[in-house]
Amino acid sequence: MSARLSVIIVSGPPGSGKTSLARKIADEFRLPLIAKDDIKESLFDSLGVQDRAWSKQLGRATYELMYYFAATQLAAGRSFIIESNFNESAAPRWRALQAQHDFVPLQILCYAEPAVLVERFKARWASGTRHPGHVDHEITEQEFATFRRYAPLDLGGDVVEIDTTDFEKIDYTNLSDFIGNILSRATTPRTQKF
Repeated sequence: MSARLSVIIVSGPPGSGKTSLARKIADEFRLPLIAKDDIKESLFDSLGVQDRAWSKQLGRATYELMYYFAATQLAAGRSFIIESNFNESAAPRWRALQAQHDFVPLQILCYAEPAVLVERFKARWASGTRHPGHVDHEITEQEFATFRRYAPLDLGGDVVEIDTTDFEKIDYTNLSDFIGNILSRATTPRTQKF
């Protein structure tokens, strides 16, 4: 008997609320969560805080670790949730994982108007709750211009788009029911005969 795995990929631009949403889903469905900033901040704590170039370098290392952790979860036969700002450049890595492991992707794309994203991002830094290693105060206007709605990765599976402009208006009940249905469908055991 085998079960098909499910991978919930929560993505979107900075400030779109993807980490909060991913944690809520992971808690509700008791799924392991691979969160980009958790890993990156651990690297900052181990290797130190420097400038924006260093932060970007550790960001690249973080993605490699995320794909490694994803592969280990899949190899162990576990469904999980992963969150980061995955853009179209991530699709080949995910397709490679799909070729090695049989899993059903569910992409949850968070978005809001660019001005809202930038305002949230700046407020998060000003609040003092953000890890100093991110050096968000060094982000340029050119980088802020990339805060836009993401397209789904070309992986197949279901896609959910969530407007996070007003968190209070998100219908978590319907979202939870939708995710529950996908997880139960993906993990329904199939009988094998040998």
